[in-house]
Amino acid sequence: MLRTALRNVFAHKARLVMTALAIILGTAFVSGTLIFGDTAGNAYRNVSAKNYRGVAVLVTANEGIRAPGDQHRTALDERLADKIRALPGVASVRPSATGYATIADKKQRPMGEEWQSLGADFTPGKDGKDSRYPLTSGRGPAAADEIALSTKAAADGPVLTKKLVGTVDTTDPRVTSGGTLALFDTATAQRLYSGAGSFSEFSVGARPGVDDVELTERIQRMLPEEKASAQSGSELARIQADEITMSTRSLTKSLMVFAGIALFVGAFIVANTFTMLISQRRREIALLRAVGASRRQVVRSTLVEAAVLGLLASVAGFVLGLGVALGLRPLLNSTGAHLPDGPLIVEPASFGYALVIGVVVTVLSAWLPARRAARVAPVEALSEIDQAPAQRSLVVRGVIGAVLGGAGVATMFYVATKTSSEGINAGMAGSALVLAGAAVLAPLLSRPLVTFAGKGLARMFPASGRLATRNALRNPRRTAATASALMIGLTLITGLTVLGHSATLGVDKMMERQGLTADYQVSSEGGWGLGKDAAGRLSAVPGVAAAVPLRTVGVDLGSDAGGLTGTDVSNLGKVAGLRFTSGSAEAVRAKNTIAVSEKTAGERGLRTGQRLKVTYNGDESGAEDEKPGRAKGPKTATYTIGGIYTDNEVVPKAFVSLATIASHVNQPSLANERILVKAEPGKASGLADKLRSALGSNPLVKVKDQSVLRAERSGSIGDILNMTYGLLGMALVIAVVGVVNTLAMSVFERTREIGMLRAIGLARRDVKRMVRLESVMICVFGAVLGIVVGGFLAWSGGHLVKSSFPAYEFGLPWPRIGLFLLIALVVGVLAAVWPARRAGRLSPLESMGVQ
Repeated sequence: MLRTALRNVFAHKARLVMTALAIILGTAFVSGTLIFGDTAGNAYRNVSAKNYRGVAVLVTANEGIRAPGDQHRTALDERLADKIRALPGVASVRPSATGYATIADKKQRPMGEEWQSLGADFTPGKDGKDSRYPLTSGRGPAAADEIALSTKAAADGPVLTKKLVGTVDTTDPRVTSGGTLALFDTATAQRLYSGAGSFSEFSVGARPGVDDVELTERIQRMLPEEKASAQSGSELARIQADEITMSTRSLTKSLMVFAGIALFVGAFIVANTFTMLISQRRREIALLRAVGASRRQVVRSTLVEAAVLGLLASVAGFVLGLGVALGLRPLLNSTGAHLPDGPLIVEPASFGYALVIGVVVTVLSAWLPARRAARVAPVEALSEIDQAPAQRSLVVRGVIGAVLGGAGVATMFYVATKTSSEGINAGMAGSALVLAGAAVLAPLLSRPLVTFAGKGLARMFPASGRLATRNALRNPRRTAATASALMIGLTLITGLTVLGHSATLGVDKMMERQGLTADYQVSSEGGWGLGKDAAGRLSAVPGVAAAVPLRTVGVDLGSDAGGLTGTDVSNLGKVAGLRFTSGSAEAVRAKNTIAVSEKTAGERGLRTGQRLKVTYNGDESGAEDEKPGRAKGPKTATYTIGGIYTDNEVVPKAFVSLATIASHVNQPSLANERILVKAEPGKASGLADKLRSALGSNPLVKVKDQSVLRAERSGSIGDILNMTYGLLGMALVIAVVGVVNTLAMSVFERTREIGMLRAIGLARRDVKRMVRLESVMICVFGAVLGIVVGGFLAWSGGHLVKSSFPAYEFGLPWPRIGLFLLIALVVGVLAAVWPARRAGRLSPLESMGVQ
């Protein structure tokens, strides 16, 4: 029986390759994901190890990042550094001043995100080098007008007002993953980041044999309380290792979901293939039974055949997975992941998992066909011709499918009543039940859908259309199994597409509801705010009708927290489209007068003319916070409500005049959090460059029109969808392989029938067309089923999105849905190319067994 199983595997190499390809692609995704996770984790760990090499203790100032113009000093100065150097076991103390420094590119645009735009001091030793930042060219900065950049930042050609004297290398992951690094001389870095004569951190090196934890405790005891803290090198390494492990594990798990989908689709292909093989080998199996093979031996023979197939496919899939692992990094980097470089890490466990998963999935998929093979009666060996197995009733299958599908639909209707994350688990379970129910009911659903499609095809192609329809309906289980593989992929793609489209509709709706009538929004990188005179400078630009500053501060509005906006009340209506239900904007111009939104007024029972107590939030000690959008301290004021306006997201809670809010906020010189600009009629085009020039062409200034603001809010949705399409594309490729495999085996199974059709006059082109039309019907059936199920799941599950995105609005992307149907049609035609060609080449006499 073992020899029989091995002979069956290698008897038809083309069939072997087509069947194995489904498992190859699935295991390639699994092994590639595992290898990629190990590779990314190793790269991050190597970078982190280099960053903290030689650091036994890291002492950090707790003051945080300084605001521009802030003159305070940290507690870390040379005197403290000397005290630490004097401690037993300390080998070295390296002070440094660090913060953020944005670099402009050739177009005066900031390079990198704020948290990745690093600035630091260059502290050379006696040899003129800084071991933290190895020079790649030139020298380090030595004066206030000099600067050194990371190699990549310098290569991108920044526009500088300082003299570039050198380029350096660094292993900091924020820089290696797409950020920038600017180095200054120590005095300049202190003035920018930590204050004259002080530092941001101390890197302490220990003598050999000194315990870094014990050294950390001694250093911590001598630090000023609450102004600085110390962490051991081992603790830093552990924290970073944990963070790296969690981040890479999370990414790997996400990718494994797609790998699981690919394998799940592959399982349909394997099960369908073995079902057809058993049907074609019924006489052979019956003969084995007649000469003494038991049912168990038949089952074992079939499972051995599946195991060998799975083993070969898994090995090939693992080799292909190496390419997948190499390709995932540039794919994810294209979406902004910025993964560090590193060698490909292949762990034995990755190979073991791929091998086990591939074999197990293949064997499990072949288990039911193997049981059917064992039921073949020995007497069938006496038949002179191959007999197709009797069609089994679909009643039991229909009942099971109805129960599964009904439970899933009921669960999703329940989920549709939820608007919070509480229903996520129920939504996942309901989606799985609906998908399972659709797959089980697919044979029953195929009859009406294929019959309906067949009527149209029969009118266009009378002979080929009718034959193709009968072939598709002849074995609804086979048709359903082939279509289900495509259905699963399109269900997921359709569901995600509908969710993405609905989210985009929500963004558009939110933009409309926001009441933003301004043509441009001007703000600063990092949220530090714009100068107090910025609004006046923008107002003076030719073509500007109004420039309205906005500044929001945290407050308690009577009973709970909210945001209070200070603005130019006289011109706010020009950029925000305000509509008052009571009171007026004129009344709010007066000092100590406030306007509140309808929602705020309704929640608190407020009326125009009523007095409202407002408490400004801030530091209890009265110390100024680092960013300008916060209050100086907890101050209370009582304002008169001058008006109530319809909800408007430009000023969502309440607003007062700038004069009213100025005495309560930190950094009054930075009065503008953002400025809304309204252009004169017909003057909006090309105004962005003029606005930027009016503010000194500062690279930190961001000027955005409404189209850019809308794209920012919905752009990430498109990126996620594009990446998801790429990952789910593997499942669709496997589904296409399944269609090709099924049609090819179906042609082989119907060799005598095709020969008879040719003998009675059916032309070669009609035979090819018959196979192509059958393929098209199977693919379109799977696509329709997938689109309907995916749309339903997106509708019901979309309600959960409203908890975090209230503007979410369900909508169907009809152009995309039409594109999916067109793709299914093209897939059907392409998948039938080889089977149709093979069918067309069959000789009528040879096919009928005539010598």
